[in-house]
Amino acid sequence: MTTVTETQIFPLRPRDNGLIAFASALVDGKFSINSIAVRTTASGDLKLLFPSKRLPNGKDVQVFYPITAEGYEAIRGAILAKLEQLNDHLGNSQHVLPSK
Repeated sequence: MTTVTETQIFPLRPRDNGLIAFASALVDGKFSINSIAVRTTASGDLKLLFPSKRLPNGKDVQVFYPITAEGYEAIRGAILAKLEQLNDHLGNSQHVLPSK
C-alpha cells in the first residue's frame, strides 16, 4: 500500500493546456517527488505528469513515475485533497481547481 504523507501545491494561473499547478509529494516517508505537473482534462478530471528529462538527442526519459495504478491513485488522491483544501482556504474569488 502506497502512503502519501505530505504534499505541497504551487498553483499557477490556469493555462490553455490545462496546467493549473505543480506539486510535490512525500511517498511512504522515503521518496520526495517534485515537479509533478497538475493538469485538468477536458472532462474536468485531474491528470498528473511526472518529471522527465530531455536528453541531448531530444528523447525524453522519465525521472520518476508510479508503476502501479494504486501508486498513481494514492499520489493523485493526496494532491487532489490538498488542492481542494487550498480552494476552501482561498474562497470563491481565487479557485485553483476549475469548477465542473
